[in-house]
Amino acid sequence: MSGHSKWNNIKRKKEKADGARAKVFTKIGRELSVAVKEGGGPDPDANSRLRDCIAKAKAANVPNDNIDRIIKKAAGDGDDTKYENITYEGYGPGGVAVIVETLTDNRNRTAGDLRHYFDKYGGNLGTTGCVSFLFSRKGVLVVEREGLEEDKVMEDCLEAGASDFQADEDVFEIFTEPDDFSGVLADLEAKGYQFVSAEVEMVPTTYTKLEEGRAASMQHLLDALEDNDDVQNVWHNWENADEQ
Repeated sequence: MSGHSKWNNIKRKKEKADGARAKVFTKIGRELSVAVKEGGGPDPDANSRLRDCIAKAKAANVPNDNIDRIIKKAAGDGDDTKYENITYEGYGPGGVAVIVETLTDNRNRTAGDLRHYFDKYGGNLGTTGCVSFLFSRKGVLVVEREGLEEDKVMEDCLEAGASDFQADEDVFEIFTEPDDFSGVLADLEAKGYQFVSAEVEMVPTTYTKLEEGRAASMQHLLDALEDNDDVQNVWHNWENADEQ
C-alpha cells in the first residue's frame, strides 16, 4: 500500500515546534476556541470538529489542563474575539504549490503579511483554486513504530477503516478519508495507540524538486509563514524539503 512518505518533514516541524512551544500552543488554542464556537459547543462527543482538534492538540503535547481551560473559556463569555477561516493559495520559488490556512481577526493584515512573504522570497500569492487541485484532503495519523509489529498495526488500521497505510523507517503513517478520520482515530486510541501527529491534512498528489538556491528561499518562505500568528497550517508539495 502506498501513501506520502514525508515523516522527515513532519519530524522537522515537530522539532521546530519543540523549540517554539508557546507559539504552537497559542495556534492550537485558537483552533480549539473556534472549534467550540463554530463546531457545535464544548462536548467533543457531539462536536467532531472539536474532537479532531483535541486529537491534534494532544499529539502536539498540549497539556490536558490547557485544553480544558481553553474549551471552558470559549464556551463561556470570556472570549468574544471573532476569527475567520481564510485559506490562501500561491506558488513558492520554483513553482512549489503552497496552501496557507489561517484564522484571523483582521483579514487585511493577514493578506498583506502573506503577500509580503511570497513577494520577498520569490513566490507569488495566487487566487483561490490555483494550486488546491494538486492536493487531496486526507486524515493522517503518525505512530512511532518502535516496539510495534507492522502486520498487527496494519491489520488494526484497516479494521478501523483506514484507507491506506505506509511503513517508514521510524513511523507508521495511516491515511483516512476526511469523514472517517474521527472514527479511525477513536478506534485506534481505544486499542492503545498514541500519535506523533494526528490531523486532517492537504496531501500533495504531485511533488516539485528545487535546486539549492531556490531551496533556501523556499525554506525562508515557510519559516516566515509558520512564524505568523494568524497562520494555522502550511501545506506544500516541495519534494526535497526534508533535506534542509
